[in-house]
Amino acid sequence: MRAMTTKPWLGLMLAAAVLPAGSALAQSTAAPPPAAQAPSAQPPDTVSIWTLQDENAAVTTAELTDRYYTNGLRLGWTSPENAAPGFLEDFGKLLWGEGRMRVAFDLTQQIYTPDDDNDPSGYPPLTDRPFAGVLMGTGSLIHDGANARSVFSVGLGVVGPAALAQSVQNNFHNWIDQYHTSGWSTQLHDEPLLEITSQRTWRLPVATVGGLDTDALPEITAAAGNLRIYAQTGVTLRIGQGLDSDYGTARMLPGLTGTDVFRPTRPFAWYVFVGADGQGVARDLTLQGNTWQDSRSVKIKNAVAEFQGGLALMAYGARATFTDVAQTQEFKHQKGGLHQFGSLALSVRF
Repeated sequence: MRAMTTKPWLGLMLAAAVLPAGSALAQSTAAPPPAAQAPSAQPPDTVSIWTLQDENAAVTTAELTDRYYTNGLRLGWTSPENAAPGFLEDFGKLLWGEGRMRVAFDLTQQIYTPDDDNDPSGYPPLTDRPFAGVLMGTGSLIHDGANARSVFSVGLGVVGPAALAQSVQNNFHNWIDQYHTSGWSTQLHDEPLLEITSQRTWRLPVATVGGLDTDALPEITAAAGNLRIYAQTGVTLRIGQGLDSDYGTARMLPGLTGTDVFRPTRPFAWYVFVGADGQGVARDLTLQGNTWQDSRSVKIKNAVAEFQGGLALMAYGARATFTDVAQTQEFKHQKGGLHQFGSLALSVRF
């Protein structure tokens, strides 16, 4: 219940801001690729990409539950290649060297609720996850080099009633004729958010099996801000056709994500995949409560693992993906074992 002082994470936040400058070192130490390949001889991609994505506990192969990470909704736009403003192109070259760059903008709302989201008293147990809504706008610089994609993002937003999570959830429940969730009066207070994230993904071809390609996508991520402070590493394994069309499916952070960028290298590209990641979590405002005000809170678990699998299809300038995620417990006294949710995304090239 006690508000957290800001001092422990200020230094980490500054470190995250300069993390991309060490990306070349990370490439050589964390997941070295094979001998560098020449960048694609294709002309620059002049097409932008629009994405609509939903993540929900109801979009999964597991038992349907409306708890914890309840819903995430995202609208994203990604520019054509080499369309970034000059100062961002220069910044990208300083961080990662030569390559093809895009800018991207996302608007995301994520909703978090306790396991008991319909307590008649309207006051869930203090040991359960707090009600929280997060509304974020994020700008990203995306760099594609030889066998690697790097992303540097800055997000600004708000947690609390201003994120409109209560209205979205209860209006949706009205539409599907479900009960109103009680307990939103206990949600986290309004607080402005700043989140800085740096990510790098490598694409490592493995072998051809029965006419199908296979590859591995190792990934590292670090993020800092008053929303979350964490480091993540993981890998995705894929089998299919046209794997060089993208760097894996998109996820809302935290989690393994290949971004919305895709450029099909065959008329019909597809793959199935499995992946796993581990997260070292130092701070999660949605669990630990407001930074400068007293609010509901729970004690986090500093080590979180995720396992995921799914399918991606690309044809006619569109990419449709499904990802099923199983996540280990994020806080003390969390019920139900692995928390499962699914992610559906549709990206269209215009």
